[in-house]
Amino acid sequence: MADFKGTREAFAQALLDMAEDNNKIMFVSPDSLKAMRATKFADLHPDQYVEVGIAEQCAVDAASGLAACGLTPFVGTYAGFMTMRACEQMRTFVAYPNLNVKFVGINAGLLGGEREGVTHQFYEDIGILATMPGFTILTPADGPQTYHAVKMAASIPGPVYVRAGSGRETDVYAKDAPFSPDGITVWKNYGADALLLSSGFVLDRVLAAAELLKEQGIHVTVADVNILYGSNPEKILAEMAKVSQIVTVEDHSVNGGLGSYISKLACENEPKKVKRIGLTTFGESGPAKELADHYGFSPEAIAKTTADCLK
Repeated sequence: MADFKGTREAFAQALLDMAEDNNKIMFVSPDSLKAMRATKFADLHPDQYVEVGIAEQCAVDAASGLAACGLTPFVGTYAGFMTMRACEQMRTFVAYPNLNVKFVGINAGLLGGEREGVTHQFYEDIGILATMPGFTILTPADGPQTYHAVKMAASIPGPVYVRAGSGRETDVYAKDAPFSPDGITVWKNYGADALLLSSGFVLDRVLAAAELLKEQGIHVTVADVNILYGSNPEKILAEMAKVSQIVTVEDHSVNGGLGSYISKLACENEPKKVKRIGLTTFGESGPAKELADHYGFSPEAIAKTTADCLK
């Protein structure tokens, strides 16, 4: 594994590594070659690169054709341009026939709004795809996990969506840490006062909140949920069973993502109190750290919300 920094670079490196001995790996670009940091892939593997221009719907249709011929295409571009502009194509021409197409959506969440703001921040993508039967949704927390998520996506039959970021995420995982097929990784186990579940690019903040809570005498467990609406939530349910209060934290709308998934699991298996921390409004432009703090993702805000729930 070569050295890389950021979720986009992680995607490109994973694609390069897989293509070394697999000529079925394809990259379909809707004018996103530079955005996906994949120019080296196009140079080294020109026969495995398809450019369609600024036409996301065409990219998904082309990928569905490649998959129907036995290839493994990856479509990579901005998360919202993919899941919104090409939503019908993802549904009808990939999910419905259960074709082996992989999607990598970058700039997902709030943190990528430093230059473009709301037009290039996407916090509805999981909610959209969660309604489509057959999609596997992977939510890596940082660059190293994105690398392994992309490689795992290639091994999963059928449609897969990898939610990637903007490159402004804080790396938490070691580069060689595998992407958990169980859908959950427990990071801190201080106690059972509450279970803090993180999804996506706020894990470092949730871990810091756990430390603040510990100083207050509140002992929580922190876990990263990296597969949403998966087919085997047993390990997630096992952690949920240990507590009476759950707090979900996600760089996504409070509707349709982690909070909705955990609420569904609680309702259908063992009722629990679930407090959802996520976005309830549109975002705006600004540096990633300041945006995250402003919209309630500071460690202090997460800790306060958790403590208030326990009162």
